[in-house]
Amino acid sequence: MSIIIRTATPEDLDILLDFEQKIIEAERPMDPTLIQDQKISYYSIKDYISDNYTEVVVAEIEGEIVGSGYGQIKDRKDYFKQKQLGYIGFMYVKEAHRGKGLSQNIIQYLYDWFAHHGLEEIRLTVYDDNPRAIRAYEKVGFKKHLIEMRINLKE
Repeated sequence: MSIIIRTATPEDLDILLDFEQKIIEAERPMDPTLIQDQKISYYSIKDYISDNYTEVVVAEIEGEIVGSGYGQIKDRKDYFKQKQLGYIGFMYVKEAHRGKGLSQNIIQYLYDWFAHHGLEEIRLTVYDDNPRAIRAYEKVGFKKHLIEMRINLKE
């Protein structure tokens, strides 16, 4: 099995938009604040593909795109040591290909991209109700840092 991680192109957009909907479908039960009964979009994938501060990548096995992710360079507030940080998002692997290390390969590709741009810190967000994803991120070195909390005053 040959895994190729490469920069996404505009020709990949249709499958990437499908991956985005699959991510949203999986995350809707974890987030009661999301609109439940209509199509929504998290990302500007088309714009990200051509953005100099974002690297959208795909994972291919035997010519089939089976995974995705992006790395984005974000400016930080003046009170932080580093003026920019890396942010990882849009992580998706088709169910049939999970457990093959594809997420690790995508993240390593993005680590290299961030390092090339001189970044020292990378962050991501993950739902607390998604232990599988949390384990996958911890496996590649991420550590829990902040906890975001919410309350709905109408519940």
